Amino acid sequence: MRIYGNRQLKTVPGQRTRPTSARVREALFNIWRGRITNCCWLDLCAGNGSMGAEALCRGASKVVGIEQYSKACTIIEQNWQQVAQPEQSFQVIKGDVIVKIKGLAGQQFDWIYFDPPYDSYLYLPVLKAIASLNLVTLEGAIAVEHNPKIWQAKQIPGLEIYRTKTYGNTTLSFYAIEE
Repeated sequence: MRIYGNRQLKTVPGQRTRPTSARVREALFNIWRGRITNCCWLDLCAGNGSMGAEALCRGASKVVGIEQYSKACTIIEQNWQQVAQPEQSFQVIKGDVIVKIKGLAGQQFDWIYFDPPYDSYLYLPVLKAIASLNLVTLEGAIAVEHNPKIWQAKQIPGLEIYRTKTYGNTTLSFYAIEE
């Protein structure tokens, strides 16, 4: 797998993770273009860490990822170490996203990327936790990757859906703090 700047990343063998396609990854970074430099980025259900690595390559100052699969966590660490500059920080948290996200209370992120297994139960509880823990800045947003045949974006108290884009079988639904 290759990301911004033609950098190659390691991937997790097998079918346990589903990396975000290059098309969707590029589309997201085009939508958030010009707003990644010096941001704080949160990568939920991080897989092989390609989205966080892309954010680091594009100048994010801090990237945090949560991933349950321990082999994936090792690969994320290696991938992020490979692309991070000395002035950038990153942290990989191993564990269940619903449990581990609570440990981020008191922190805020400009951009949150959430890409759980498409058929999981994680969408609503994690989005509700992001809202209740106040994890996204007022100027920031959350991008949720999902298959629209399996899950439809829903209103979440404290968050509003402001954009939805579909790329084949993948949809990105964007949430911001409700005004």
